[in-house]
Amino acid sequence: MVPATDVTAIEAADNAVDELLDSGRAPSDILVLTTGEIHPWAQHELSFGEEPYWRQQDEADDVFYARATAERAGKRPVVVLAVNGGTDEESAQALPAAMARAESLLVVCGDPERLRALL
Repeated sequence: MVPATDVTAIEAADNAVDELLDSGRAPSDILVLTTGEIHPWAQHELSFGEEPYWRQQDEADDVFYARATAERAGKRPVVVLAVNGGTDEESAQALPAAMARAESLLVVCGDPERLRALL
């Protein structure tokens, strides 16, 4: 758990990814999910179209960024969930979905009090 607000959750997630990479995790091990606004990197990649965007996930060469509600998002050894907005219901649903996608480690970046209330 990394304490963050809706506004700082993506920055906290990016810092968590940097720490994971610095500790030796491969970029292909990491999936970053967001509950609110999609991550800026995913926005950039989606500007080239849906097909090339999802192909990046399938090729698994780098960190992949998606919305927590994206059904096509697959499993990875590490999932970083940025609780950066969305409704309480969306955030509550994102937690078990992120857990199901995380094969060995889940990092949640968000407001601990809000998240405890949702569980």
